[in-house]
Amino acid sequence: MRTLIYALLCIAGAITACAQPVAQQTEVRKVDGYKGIWFTLGQRSEYGDKYSGGLGTYTAKHIPLSIYAPKVNKTFFVYGGTTGPDQRYLLCMIGSFDHKTGTVSKPVVVYDKKGVDDPHDNPSLAMDDDGYLWVFVSGRGKVRPGFKYRSKLPYSTDGFEVIREEEMTYPQPKYISGKGFLHLFTKYTGVRELYFETSRDGVTWTDDVKLAGMKRPEDKNSGHYQISGQHGEKVVFFFNWHPNGNVDQRTNIYYLQTTDFGKTWTDVEGNAVQIPVTDPASPIMLREYYSKKQNVYIKDVNFDEKGNPIALHVSGTGHQPGPHNGLKDWSILYYNGKTWEDHKITTSDHNYDTGSLFVKGNEWTVVAPTENSPQKWGGGGEIEMWKSTDKGKTWKKTRQLTKNSPRNHNYVRKVVNGRDPFYYFWADGNPDKLSESLLYFGDSKGNVWQLPYDMPAESAKPAKMK
Repeated sequence: MRTLIYALLCIAGAITACAQPVAQQTEVRKVDGYKGIWFTLGQRSEYGDKYSGGLGTYTAKHIPLSIYAPKVNKTFFVYGGTTGPDQRYLLCMIGSFDHKTGTVSKPVVVYDKKGVDDPHDNPSLAMDDDGYLWVFVSGRGKVRPGFKYRSKLPYSTDGFEVIREEEMTYPQPKYISGKGFLHLFTKYTGVRELYFETSRDGVTWTDDVKLAGMKRPEDKNSGHYQISGQHGEKVVFFFNWHPNGNVDQRTNIYYLQTTDFGKTWTDVEGNAVQIPVTDPASPIMLREYYSKKQNVYIKDVNFDEKGNPIALHVSGTGHQPGPHNGLKDWSILYYNGKTWEDHKITTSDHNYDTGSLFVKGNEWTVVAPTENSPQKWGGGGEIEMWKSTDKGKTWKKTRQLTKNSPRNHNYVRKVVNGRDPFYYFWADGNPDKLSESLLYFGDSKGNVWQLPYDMPAESAKPAKMK
């Protein structure tokens, strides 16, 4: 009956991109452990690939990957998995951590990518008011479609049904209680442009609305990457600009927000902004890096106690790794209620080193691979914890979470409404050659646990790392 209703709605034009009927069920398929996907972009230079390694929690533009559900005291998380230590076969996975028992469930395959090895197709996660889990499987332009899946039962990873197929890359779903989904994503319309859509129920969606596609008069192409955050009903995102669509020249920092479910978009002070934004010199530009020939890689978004936004980002010269392009600066850009502040945290050796920002009152914490070993000049490194007690003005390294690792760690991703001990998670991998990739999680104090790589039973306790 639901399929018939869906088909009638499609005929009536009420739903866009009706490539899949609603509630097409998939069988429950579990795998015997948490095995992350390894990937190489294949754009090598003297000091290795532009990025490569264990990319199970890639990209920073898949937001969020994990949500804590207080009603069942569980953390649910999605990641890019694979079929074995020597395999490059992407599985879009979901797992759960039970805070009461301290165990993880055997991970479930939401979608088998059928031979794709590219973690650009990794999933993102949302959870609605009724506890249903929504997995947004990224596609790749028009080459591979994206999918929206819903769990068969609330707060359960035991089975999913495909709701919709469409063009979407870098899915960033936000669920606003009582209103529904506001979904930020990318379409390859020239070259990478930013869009959003909304839905009350996850089944019926509005048409895609373009948010940004900036071009200078001499440009043929545009291009952007966005990193978003949610504070109650406010959804914000910071984004960069790719001059003439050149992703290797990504630069500048821009900002947009909505507080009314996408009806209007504004700057940080609430002044209305006409979308799509098409001018690189738009007043919503917060910082200009292009004239300095500096690249900007936005990593995470958070908020102070008043809901003022903070961006964590990395900047530096050049897109290729190595000493000729130097170390990269980790910094925050913070709106203090009146002006935007810039404060440097530390440095690391790779543009694609990626971590998360946590805010609790005046204590701000960054967890990231800022120690440049064991594979120097490769993506990732050893995980460190940095803290500020003066709202980001000064920072101090308080703990090194991993030491003497055989492989670089990267893409530390925070949990929405996270609770210890599963406060953030990430994967490791050797950026220089194909390797196994293990997954880990950590708590607010810097303790670390490894998820079981082999898991014959239905549940298992992660191993605490020394």
